[in-house]
Amino acid sequence: MATDQENIPARLLEVTRALSLETDLEARLRTILSAAVELTGSESASALEYNDASLNFRVKFATWFKRDTNKTGLEVPLNGSVAGWVFLNRTTLIVEDARNDARHSKKMDVAMGAEIRSVLGTPVISNGRPVAALEVYNKREPYPDGDARTLEILAGLTAFVMRNDALESGILSAREETRELDRLKNEFIAITSHELRTPLGLILGHSTFLKELLVESYAEQVDAIIRNATRLKEIIESLTSVDNYQTGGALVRPRKVSLARVIEDVCASFASMAEKKNVDLKKALQPGRELWVDVDADKIAIVLSNILKNAVGFTEDGGEIVVRGEQHPDYVKVSVKDNGIGIPAKDLPFVFDRFYQVEDHLTRRHGGMGLGLSVAKVMVEMHGGRIWADSEEGKGSIFSFILPVQPVPPQPKTESPFSG
Repeated sequence: MATDQENIPARLLEVTRALSLETDLEARLRTILSAAVELTGSESASALEYNDASLNFRVKFATWFKRDTNKTGLEVPLNGSVAGWVFLNRTTLIVEDARNDARHSKKMDVAMGAEIRSVLGTPVISNGRPVAALEVYNKREPYPDGDARTLEILAGLTAFVMRNDALESGILSAREETRELDRLKNEFIAITSHELRTPLGLILGHSTFLKELLVESYAEQVDAIIRNATRLKEIIESLTSVDNYQTGGALVRPRKVSLARVIEDVCASFASMAEKKNVDLKKALQPGRELWVDVDADKIAIVLSNILKNAVGFTEDGGEIVVRGEQHPDYVKVSVKDNGIGIPAKDLPFVFDRFYQVEDHLTRRHGGMGLGLSVAKVMVEMHGGRIWADSEEGKGSIFSFILPVQPVPPQPKTESPFSG
């Protein structure tokens, strides 16, 4: 017997190592219960999980289980069972004569298909409360205190694996729920965008027609309709751009483009907006460099427009914006630097997320739905490029993106395990 006691620490260490190699709860419980039988010299063992709804125990796993066993039907009452006693008293119990002890439930004899003569049971405690019970049965001689200590150690391992299983199940469930919510969100966006296009087109068409017919006194009202309808059209197009990329419906039609000319054109389109805000909009292009790159020019123009629109919007009166283009051996880099209000450090990692808005008070002041930068991000990634932002609150921001000189084949989107 002394030799067996000496081997217990080594066997427990072996069990602990084996648990890290198993991938499911049943396999881990099988490892623990097999060790419990071996180390206590018992005939069999079981792990019983308490059910708060039914106020009884379900045999989670037992050494006598076969593949075709109906495990879900094996239930043991809270009152009148060893599992219930150790659960309620939070302490280990040894029953030497189970046949004549009211604390033993005969349901375990029926479930096991054999008479239970003696029982050693201990609670499984997780996060400070009992959640299950561990039991071993039918040792030839009385259970010593050493067996009780061994079973308590194994109960601690059981608590660990059950808690780990619950966490893994929770993560998987949350991931599936996130996927479903993301699917519903994308479906809603796709349907809504489609349904809004027709009435919005009619509003714009008729408003433009009325503008030509109405007298000058109504021009301001009609212009307001056209201006806001155009804004709605831009929002729908932004939503559609992101949705098409995520569902694989977006197409890139690359051709050899002078990015220097794209920068010139986009800056020219924002000149009036910058002038109204008294913002100095500058271009910093390398002389004689056209910045040739194979891209879809329209999509890259959208990228730069969305970045520049943010820069002008968040730069105060008298500020400065510099749009820079640089030619590198394998890629072209474009950056937009402003000395505006900047982005808080806590918001910076999320500025390219769809619908993310930096600081409620800034959104109310400057407007926007948090779509422009997410659209820019997907457009750049469609070309195999990368986009990022550097900023210091109160001092300004630099938004940069790079595009490979040679076109990159579209890459399949990879999904993070914790994303939607």
